[in-house]
Amino acid sequence: MSWQTYVDSNLVGSGKVSKAAIIGQAGGVWAASPGYNLSPAEQKAIVNAFKNLGEAQAHGVRLAGRKFFADGCTIVKTKQAILVTEYAAPIQHPESVPVVVGLADYLKSVNY
Repeated sequence: MSWQTYVDSNLVGSGKVSKAAIIGQAGGVWAASPGYNLSPAEQKAIVNAFKNLGEAQAHGVRLAGRKFFADGCTIVKTKQAILVTEYAAPIQHPESVPVVVGLADYLKSVNY
């Protein structure tokens, strides 16, 4: 399955994620929703957020030019990638998280 298929079918296609991207921990966007553009600086900040969670929690994270603190996005790290997702009302965090974590768990099981 292609990385784009994971974004289109597993994440956005679930109806519980509005926008999504899969980025590599070493950098670069592997796949993304149409028009969902994470700048190189945003990608680097997302990767670095996992090294200093307190900083990310205190100052939030910027995704495609929009700043998030807690609600509205779910970001999950796998062995080689990071799943970056947004959800919008009426979708709630408890609905979105299992979809993102489920794909992350699968990718970890196949060493991604």
